[in-house]
Amino acid sequence: MALSHFDKDGNAHMVDVSAKDVTARVAIARSHVRMSGATLAMVSEGRARKGDVLGVARLAGIMAAKRCADLIPLCHPLPISNVTLDLSVDAELPGIRIEATVKTTGQTGVEMEALTAASVAALTVYDMLKAAEKSMEIGGIRVVLKDGGKSGRYEAT
Repeated sequence: MALSHFDKDGNAHMVDVSAKDVTARVAIARSHVRMSGATLAMVSEGRARKGDVLGVARLAGIMAAKRCADLIPLCHPLPISNVTLDLSVDAELPGIRIEATVKTTGQTGVEMEALTAASVAALTVYDMLKAAEKSMEIGGIRVVLKDGGKSGRYEAT
């Protein structure tokens, strides 16, 4: 299978999407931040010194999705129509579960925007809590749904 971000000579290039149809597209990505029960209690009880951990991480994820093309060299700047981030406390993890949903109507998908949103939200959770626990672990970053465009629908199993 040929990789679309390389030309016939193996040089990296931006994919030409001008011939693609404009379609509604959506992508959902997830991540998580694993932490101790004590650190998680700080979040759920609102005792984090830097403030509203989940609220700040939500905003950071939204901002990150909008800036994806500035961060990933071959991403197309896209007119994003919606970004939502759901952050939830999970005592079983223990930690914070993050789900980012990004939508657009365009000629290319928003998987990278969703992955960037989920990643930056997780990094923000870490930043907000690092004074309490430096050993937190960020993981599980992946696309769980992509829909729209020529390749159709993908759902992680």
